[in-house]
Amino acid sequence: MNAADSITTLNTRSTPRSMGDILVASGRLRPADLQRILDSQAKNNTPFGETAISLQLLTKEDIDQVLSQQFNYAYLNPSDTRLSPELVAAYQPFSVASENLRAVRSQLVLRWFNGDPARKVLAVVSAGVGEGRSFVSANLAIVFAQQGQRTLLIDADLRAKPERGQHSLFKLERGHGLSAVLAGRASLGEAAHTVPGLDSLMVLPAGAVPPNPQELLGQASFGQLLNSAAQQFDVILIDTPAGASFADAELVAARAGAALIVARKNATLLPATTQLAKRLQDGGVALVGSVLNDA
Repeated sequence: MNAADSITTLNTRSTPRSMGDILVASGRLRPADLQRILDSQAKNNTPFGETAISLQLLTKEDIDQVLSQQFNYAYLNPSDTRLSPELVAAYQPFSVASENLRAVRSQLVLRWFNGDPARKVLAVVSAGVGEGRSFVSANLAIVFAQQGQRTLLIDADLRAKPERGQHSLFKLERGHGLSAVLAGRASLGEAAHTVPGLDSLMVLPAGAVPPNPQELLGQASFGQLLNSAAQQFDVILIDTPAGASFADAELVAARAGAALIVARKNATLLPATTQLAKRLQDGGVALVGSVLNDA
């Protein structure tokens, strides 16, 4: 099976097909084996998936993927290596971690993403380095996209090392990105990437490391970018650098209007997080919640 075959997506305009039809069309099941399943299913009055697994013709993963196609729920086969395995929401959508991410998504919908055009942007912040901002923002972007919302993930950490950042998680070239857009050297359409297998998600990587990241983020062009993006997307999540190290996160959160604070279990320093939260609130930023990352 090649990478393209391993992505579970559904064209919602196509005629609904049975599980057997989808499995045969994808090459995961031979027509003769499909008939064996149907005969056994009729004889024993058991569900298709249970019958196929009992006959050892399919695995639970096969059944989960075909169900995702029937219900328009996109995720990736573990054999597809085009993205980082850290994107658990894409590769392990039925795991505890993914369920927790969906719970966070639900709370964000209740507290911020309520359909108001002025509430489409959210910054993901934390005080220290290595607390999981990129992990949380990337996987949250995926679960929003899986819900069918047009989602844009922006990497505003213009200081990240080449091996870190959203371009690393989504395996994107570091060429054009946010820094080029803010400098007027590229448009959003030229710099953003649609994620394979997750058609509702686009990622705008940080791009080349500029000599003046804080000045770029403070320019009016950043606000203009967000206003333009808000007309095209339902949800815009922004990854940021460490808040205790640079003022960049505060600038980004002020543009967004709201922030989600990330802390890592047994690593985050409470005083630093408390100070960051106070600075954000003093700057008029709405704190919509916090996430404890225990990964």
